[in-house]
Amino acid sequence: MRDIWNPWHGCKKCSEGCQNCYMYYLDQIHGNFSSDKVVKTNNMYYPLVKNKNGGYAIRSGEMLRVCMTSDFFIEEADEWRGEAWNVIYQRPDVKFFLLTKRPQRVEKCLPKDWGDGWENVFFNVTCENQLRADERIPILHSLPFKHKGIMTAPLIGEISIAKYLKEGQIQQVICGGENYSGARECRFEWVKKLSDECKEADVSFAFIGTGKYFTKDGKRVIINGGNSEHAKAAFTYNLSYSGKPIKFDLKDHLGLEIDESCYAAKFRQRCSSCGSKCVCNGCDDCGKCERSQLL
Repeated sequence: MRDIWNPWHGCKKCSEGCQNCYMYYLDQIHGNFSSDKVVKTNNMYYPLVKNKNGGYAIRSGEMLRVCMTSDFFIEEADEWRGEAWNVIYQRPDVKFFLLTKRPQRVEKCLPKDWGDGWENVFFNVTCENQLRADERIPILHSLPFKHKGIMTAPLIGEISIAKYLKEGQIQQVICGGENYSGARECRFEWVKKLSDECKEADVSFAFIGTGKYFTKDGKRVIINGGNSEHAKAAFTYNLSYSGKPIKFDLKDHLGLEIDESCYAAKFRQRCSSCGSKCVCNGCDDCGKCERSQLL
């Protein structure tokens, strides 16, 4: 995907949410049975790639989700992380979404010139249940980042984060159910509780996918298909909420401020019913959708 940057691939399971990790499942489908071996990819400099016109392929104002098939702060990537930080530093006009299940390692893995954080980095921790929320969110609060969020995906149990939202540091909460082999159920009341707590705190909440098994009022629904089908199903429950806007003070390579709205996401008609739209970069007109319809 255009909005994903994986400078390394592979991970080590470290908590309950990892049990049925999609990365392991997809690697098996593609014949890669070494998902727990962390390797540097050929995409380390992807954010710096330029197009045929000499401009960056990743445009100013876009958001890149980093290490979606690994963990940015995993121990095995310590030798490469400096390169990745350098790439992030060179694109102060792009927002980098970092997600980790290892917040306890973060402080010692930051660049020496980090200070109180870089404006273009959006730091998130995964909280799949109450145990991990109570373990990771206090660490999140203690770390020097200008932008902070929570990912409750896969949501595998009821969570309350109201007391953490009251501190005013959390700017966004993303929620989703579990997919692929071994998927566990996600319940409407769990998602509704998080949505209500975010509304009370005026924090944006994005319900991006139901997962394969979604239960409401005691009735379990099996939603087959990939993430796009789960995102469509999530949209129908109307649980997402647009809270206080997140303002990123982005700059160009000369250090001059740029208008964050310089990147206008393009959405197609089918996107209007997608639960992921509120956290999506939009369509880059790659043509894959049209080609798939011809198959």
